[in-house]
This record gives sequence, structure tokens and C-alpha cells, in this order.
Amino acid sequence: MVGLSEGEKHFIRGGISQDLRADGRRRLQFRAVSVETGVIPQANGSARVRLGATEVIASVKAELGKPSILHPDKGKVSIFVDCSPTAAPMFEGRGSEELSTELSVALQRCLLGGKSGAGAAIDLSSLIVVDGKVCWDLYIDGLVVSSDGNLLDALASAIKVALSDTGIPKVNVSLSAATEEEPEVDVSDEEFVQFDTSSVPVIVTLTKVGKDYIVDATPEEESQMSSAVSVSVNRHGKICGLTKRGGAGLDPSVIFDMISVAKHVSQQFLSLLDSEIASAEAAE
Repeated sequence: MVGLSEGEKHFIRGGISQDLRADGRRRLQFRAVSVETGVIPQANGSARVRLGATEVIASVKAELGKPSILHPDKGKVSIFVDCSPTAAPMFEGRGSEELSTELSVALQRCLLGGKSGAGAAIDLSSLIVVDGKVCWDLYIDGLVVSSDGNLLDALASAIKVALSDTGIPKVNVSLSAATEEEPEVDVSDEEFVQFDTSSVPVIVTLTKVGKDYIVDATPEEESQMSSAVSVSVNRHGKICGLTKRGGAGLDPSVIFDMISVAKHVSQQFLSLLDSEIASAEAAE
């Protein structure tokens, strides 16, 4: 919890109302973003993203598995977030467990359409090897290294970058005449297929402070919010998921306006992220 004096609270709220935040940004302006790929050699894909002083790492591990009975034509993706005890004082001891769960659930909802995977923003059908028998299971782990606000957006960005860095091994399948038998699979150690991230969204969180809302809030700004709406949007402008936090209710017209703003801001952020990804890949 951020401890602020009444004067500091008034300064933050007043600046936001005048479109001039404490760090000099406008209401809809992100902090500087930096991207690094391939930070975990043992993973199929990984990335480090810094958003201001917030730093997160995401890794992707691919393993062969069996599709679920409900979705025999789709692979599976699971997302888990851990908060390093050194990321912020509140994370020491068991303080990080509740936030880790909250972030994991929000990412599942925004990127996978919930636990069922229905309406997933990540194309699960691309992970199938043999319908009903063999698929790729992707295990996505996020780690909060340093917390300085807007963790959900930073983690979603790191996951998108890590997926763009992910190579799925090529698989040769030998199907026997008896279709009931399990197929034989030969996983290549040398040939990989790049994971398609064209439809993977970013998350834009709009934090409502007073009558206005801002993007990429700092902890001090988050402490003054009445509510926040996180919208996942892909590069085609499609809304892939939405989640809300904070006790204050929102009028439907305000939510629709926030979604519209998030769609607009997301395209600018995607362009910025694409540029950072290209620079990171060129540096490897």
C-alpha cells in the first residue's frame, strides 16, 4: 500500500484532471518500454519487458500432451504468475500470493477467454498435432521482478513478446492402421515452427481517477483510483477480453467509452511494442 499525504493525493488528482501527471506524462501516455528476448535459454521462448521501473519476465515451455475431451481439436495453454519477494515490500512473506492469483486469473480471462479456453485470443487450434490424440501444451510463466505499477499490461506484453520468440518443434506423425492406437510421434531437435502471434493481443488498463482515466498508472496513481478496466485488444482492433477491479461501479456508457479509448491506445502501444521486438531480434 502506498502511503501519501493529503497534499500528495490532491497533487496527483489535480494533475490528472489537467492532463499533466506527476511524472510529466499526458493521461493516455505510456512510460518508456524496453524489450529483451531469449533471456531464458532452456525455454522455447522468453522475454523481459520493462515498462518504466516495472520489470517482468515471461517464459514459454512447449510439451506434447493430449487434447481435452471437450476440445479435441485444440491444444492447451496455462498461465501462471509469480511475484518475486524483492519486487516490492508488500510481496514479502505470503503477501504476493493473492496478487499472483489475481494476475493469473486476469491474464487467463483476457488472453484465453477464461479457464475453458473458449474465445481464446491465442489460437489453440494451431497447437493440435493429431485431432483428439496429440497436441502441444504451452506453459506460460510470468515473473514480476520489479513492481512500479501497471503489472497486468506489462505481463501481457511480456507474454506476447515471449510467444513471438517461441519456436515449436516440428513433429512427424506415424499413424497405424488401427486408429484406436496412439500415434507415434518424432519430435525434431533441429527444425522449429515460429509461433504465430498476429492475433495475440496486448492489454490496456484504464485507471479511473476522479472523472478522468489514465493508462500505465504508477502505484501512487493506482492508490487514488475508484476503479480500473483492463481491455485486451489485438492488432485488428478486436476486443478479446475484459476485466474490472476496484469497488466503484461504472455506468455502461463510461465502460463503452473506456473500451473505445483502449482500442485507440492499444494500436499505438502495439506499434511501439513491434518496434521494440524488431530491435531486440536484431540485437540477438
